[in-house]
Amino acid sequence: MDMITTATLRITPEFLGLIAEIDEFKGAWKALGTLAPERLSALRRVATIESVGSSTRIEGSRLSDSEVERLLTHLSNHAFTTRDEEEVAGYAQTMEQVFQAWEHITLTENHIRQLHRDLLRHSHKDEHHRGGYKTAPNNVAAFDGEGRQIGIVFETAAPFDTPRLMRELIEWTNATLETKSLHPLLAIGIFTVAFLAIHPFQDGNGRLSRILTTLLLLRCGYGYTPYGSLESVIENNRDGYYLALRKTQVTIRTETPDWQPWLLFFLRALHQQMQRLERKVERERILLAALPELSLRIMDHARAHGRVTLKEMTILTGASRNTLKEHFRRLVESGQLAMQGKGRGVWYRLS
Repeated sequence: MDMITTATLRITPEFLGLIAEIDEFKGAWKALGTLAPERLSALRRVATIESVGSSTRIEGSRLSDSEVERLLTHLSNHAFTTRDEEEVAGYAQTMEQVFQAWEHITLTENHIRQLHRDLLRHSHKDEHHRGGYKTAPNNVAAFDGEGRQIGIVFETAAPFDTPRLMRELIEWTNATLETKSLHPLLAIGIFTVAFLAIHPFQDGNGRLSRILTTLLLLRCGYGYTPYGSLESVIENNRDGYYLALRKTQVTIRTETPDWQPWLLFFLRALHQQMQRLERKVERERILLAALPELSLRIMDHARAHGRVTLKEMTILTGASRNTLKEHFRRLVESGQLAMQGKGRGVWYRLS
């Protein structure tokens, strides 16, 4: 692909160190056997809420994680009233497709188009271009406080060139991953920054790039990806994210592309994702060893459903209300649950 030249890529000691630690965790995750399936499921739910909230907020959504959680809890019978809700629902459902079927979703133009169509499935405004490459320029622009465009930050690929560039990028990525001529994390990072430089769709490119990153990580054996939110790491470092993208993207079409700024950010973000998940797993192990069985069941229900009530646990466990009240009280006092509402409307969520 004439757009991808890696001859100028320097593999620095920091690159090697980050990759080594991420791959070590990848191997340890495969051997993980100390957490029960329901606790892994609860970890994944929390990560999903964080990922959906963060990825859509990066693109301008205003929904908090708690609002995302409520929306996803009632997704099957929810009527969307805002574009933010449409985007959150589309992202959550498309990400779940990837989690469930990543082994069967190869990196092809057809699959990328299908994922884009699914991502925007609830957005009526985007109905005319779902799953289709852009037909008008979509350069990345800067706006003032009144919403007026004040300049172009980055010129993306022209609509005429987009189909060719996408074919070349996909061919390069698949060939690089198959031949292992670059470490897969470096190949995935280069795919992501090049995809965003092309900006192949009229809208939804940022969200789709993060879904495709997750897909490629899963296909390359990073099975822990659904349990730790990479998107929330990026949101917390948003300025660095955009700066690294731009530093690399402005050089991509030159004879000496500078991959370092973006790849360093990308590897550091993956490493931070890994560290956060590592800490969560360790807390789960401590929790498992310290809490009584009834308290564990309360916590598991709260993680799996986003909330828990005394009535629900009375029905599920058969324990007396007084016994359960004591468990709830201790969990609140220890800071593991937070009480919401008053009187008969009281419910609890994870702190």
